[in-house]
Formats: sequence, structure tokens, C-alpha cells
Amino acid sequence: MQAMQDTLVVGVDVGTGSARAALVSASTGLVHKVAVRPTRTWTPRPEYFQQSGDDIWAAVCATVQEVTQGIPVDTIKGIGFDATCSLVVLDENHLPVTVSPQGETEQNIILWMDHRANAEAAFINSTNSEVLKYVGGSISPEMQTPKLLWLKKNLPKTWEKAHHFMDLPDFLTWKASGSHSRSLCSLVCKWTYLANEKSKEGWNAAYFKSIGLEDLLKNNAAKIGQEVLDPGTPVGSGLTENAAKELGLKPGTKVATSIIDAHAGGVGLMGCNAENISKDFSSKLALICGTSTCHMALSREIHFVDGLWGPYWSAMVPNLWLTEGGQTCTGHLVDHIINTHPAFPAAKEKLAPKEHIQQYLNRILQEMADKNGVASASFLTKNLHMWPDFHGNRSPLADPSLLGMLSGLSLAKDEESLALLYLSTLQALAYGTKQIMNALYEKGITNIESVLLCGGLSRNPMFVQVHADVLGLPVLCAKEPESVLLGSAMLAAYAAGVYFTVGEAMISMGGSADVVTPNKQVVESRFHDKKFKIFLKMVQHQREYKSIMDS
Repeated sequence: MQAMQDTLVVGVDVGTGSARAALVSASTGLVHKVAVRPTRTWTPRPEYFQQSGDDIWAAVCATVQEVTQGIPVDTIKGIGFDATCSLVVLDENHLPVTVSPQGETEQNIILWMDHRANAEAAFINSTNSEVLKYVGGSISPEMQTPKLLWLKKNLPKTWEKAHHFMDLPDFLTWKASGSHSRSLCSLVCKWTYLANEKSKEGWNAAYFKSIGLEDLLKNNAAKIGQEVLDPGTPVGSGLTENAAKELGLKPGTKVATSIIDAHAGGVGLMGCNAENISKDFSSKLALICGTSTCHMALSREIHFVDGLWGPYWSAMVPNLWLTEGGQTCTGHLVDHIINTHPAFPAAKEKLAPKEHIQQYLNRILQEMADKNGVASASFLTKNLHMWPDFHGNRSPLADPSLLGMLSGLSLAKDEESLALLYLSTLQALAYGTKQIMNALYEKGITNIESVLLCGGLSRNPMFVQVHADVLGLPVLCAKEPESVLLGSAMLAAYAAGVYFTVGEAMISMGGSADVVTPNKQVVESRFHDKKFKIFLKMVQHQREYKSIMDS
């Protein structure tokens, strides 16, 4: 192992609305500096979300330049990238090809949350292909083959011009290194590429033929990926001269094979430790909380769980199977509930300097609990219930047509009604996590002893406590809040040769965590057990209503 004194790496994270970079110590995982730049999203129609590769790369370069300003480039040994699992389209000269119905050339990315391919996903699911068992039995419109099929059917000129289809994380490593290699993480999780303990099985020709995309396999699948590398594997010869100039780094700096953003969060989280908490990666459920939330469970044995994605071999942590649940709309839902309430503008005016609206609402809830003489603010929502799938259900029902539901509304439009709706939203998200965990338990993944949180919602103590109470498990929040950036930095450290394995980088750089335990009084009251029963009834009722109206 190389000496690690003063060895630095850069982690880059491209999320739904921004690009971020972090300068990180390869020995301790200490994040020295973080920079962020917004990225642009176009929404030409409902459920259409489009971005620009050029816009994203410019934002990446700006953030990397900012965090490395004044740092000797010789001390920066590697760079790692993670990004949303969005679809990037390029022509034979690597120029952008439009994905927009209006034909805007620069809009060459279909964002992960775009649901234009609902019909194509339904068609693919009707084939009952063998590969579908690796995505919980039902492919999502958020994955790439439905989007590719939509492009072929609806934008024939784009299909004809396209020579490279890439997941956004792989686009970033191509921009950095010039290599067309693909990440095993991206391909197995979003492109139906198959891998197991013994080999990378590859593309399933029968599947692509059955859905009318067999042309993508021509020339040894050149358009969608021939060389497939494990996350963290060094890419090509490192940074090209041009990329190094754009990023402000040294040519030849090691570039790590990329990873999806949520999975980078899992890498960053799984290595954190706390007293009396098992260090076994397979005993932990990681929640990466952002606009959406991903639920990551690792196992040594293969488990197929209906409605959950995977099992994916080595997609996040080498030599372990990954099963992935998720909620399509979480952080975005909390913001939506708050921002659309009549009391929000007035409440916003009352915020203390640097106070977040969620902190203010937590304070209101505590005051309401004290006023009503209840032991926990959770008890305030006895008659208020929510089904939170305002943008469809990813797991475990895998039904993009589901909608949000609320029961117990009144005419109130004051701050207290806002606070209660907000709390009901947090609880509903926790019940969604419980539903996902129950699906894991039913299929044999039963050794989960703790829950790890990162992302925006993990910094909300109410959200964390509600999860501990609903799940009845200790919840760990890493003291280093930038788990996603840290995960990419860990891969960069491995690519640079600082560590022999990705697992070693995770443990050495993972740091410690704060632990929140269940509130004994809330758990013993069975309050959340009762509300969870209502939660399950709400989706049952929604389907009954739909059946009545469709009859």
C-alpha cells in the first residue's frame, strides 16, 4: 500500500438538480471542502424530464476546480464519479443527440425520474422475460430499456443518429478518460446486464429480440457497452489532457469506474461504525435519502424479492448480492407538502437566520405535543393518514400508476395544520420503508440489525426518530454527512492504489455514526403498528376505487 500522508482524492456527485465535488483525505475520509453548482432540467410535458450533458459537465468542472483551488495537483491521486441513472445519447462524433419531442439538440439526457416510457415498460413486462426476475419481476420506466424503446418508437431520427447510449455515470468517466467502458453497477442495475458469482454473463440476446431492440447488440453491443468494469476499477489511462485542463487536475490522474449516486451513498455509509453495532455489511439496511430514497440491502446468498430490484451481483460492494428497494418521491414530496400549504409563506417569514422550514415545523410539533400533554409528537396524527406515492410506487408494489392519498383533512389552514401534514408525510415515508423491509424478510433477508441514513432527510431529527420508532431498530446517521461524495471518493482512493480492495477503503474512510434508538413508550403503545395497518388499507382502497371507475 502506498503511503497515505497528504494523499487526496476527489469525489464527484451529479444528483437530480446539481453537481457537487468534494476534496477528501484518502487516509481518513475527512471531507475538506465541498462545492456545488446547479444543473438545468427541462419539463416540456407532464412526466418528461430532460437534461443536457454539456450543462452537467460544465457544472462538474466548475465544482472540481473550486474544491482543488490552491491544492498542488500532485497530491490529488484519483477522481471518482457517481450520478443519477439517467440516459445519455451521443452521435458518432460524441455530440449530443436530442431526446426531446421538440428537437432541442442540447437536451440529450432523459432524467431518471422521467416516466414517458410507462407504456413501453408495461409491454416489456408482458413478455415475462427471464431477465425480469432480476428487477423484482417488473421493469420500471425509470430503467433504460423502456426509455430506449420509447426513443426508437417515437424519435426515429434520434435513433438513427445515436451511436452511444450511456448511463450518466459512465458518460462522466468517458468525458474524463475517453474510455467507453461501462460500470457493472449501471449495467446490472438499470440495463438488464447479467452477472453472477462466477462471471459477467452479459447481454441477454433473447430479451433484446423479444422487445424489438436487438439492433443494439450489433457490433458486439458497441452502442451500449462492450467493456464492463467493477466500480472503482481504474479507467483507461486516467484523465486525458483535455479533461485535466477542464477540471484543473493533472493528466493521467486515476479515474475510477463510476457508480450510481444512491449506490455511492451505500458505499459511503456501510463502512461507518458505532458502538454495539455490527460491522457486518449484510446486517445493515442503507437508506440514501434525496429527491427519492433508495433502500440497499446486502447478502451473501441470492434472494429474489418481488417488487424490489436485484439481486445484483457486486453492483455496490464486491462479492455481495445487492437487493434494492426505493421510494420514487420522498424529499421532493416533503417539500411539495410544505410549499403548497396556505400557511407556508407566513411560516417562512418567521424563520430564524439559517433555520430550515423543517426545523421550524419540528419546533411547532413539540409545542403542540407539550400543549396536548402527549409523550411524543407522533401521537398528534392519530386521525391523519397518508399514502405517499404521489409519483407512483417503486417498491415493493412496483406500480407507477399509484397516486397519493390523504385521509383526515379539515378546513384548517394554519401553521399547526401544516405541521401535522408534514409529520404525517414523514410517518408515511417510514411506513413505506417498513413495507419494503417486510418484503425483504418474507424472502429470507432477515438479519437486518440496524438502519443507516444519509442525505437531506437524514439531517432531520424528526425523520430519523420516526424511522427508529416505526422500524423498532437503531438508526445510524454518519457523522460525515456527505456519504454519497464520500462513496465516490472511496472508489477514487481504490483506483489510485491507496487501498487493495474497495471494502478496505470503506472501512478505513467510513468514520463513525450517531445512533438514534426507538422511543420505548412509542413502540410499546403500538401507535405506529395501528397506523401501518391503515397505511396498507389505503392502497387497497385506491385499487378498489380504480376498479369501480374502470368497470
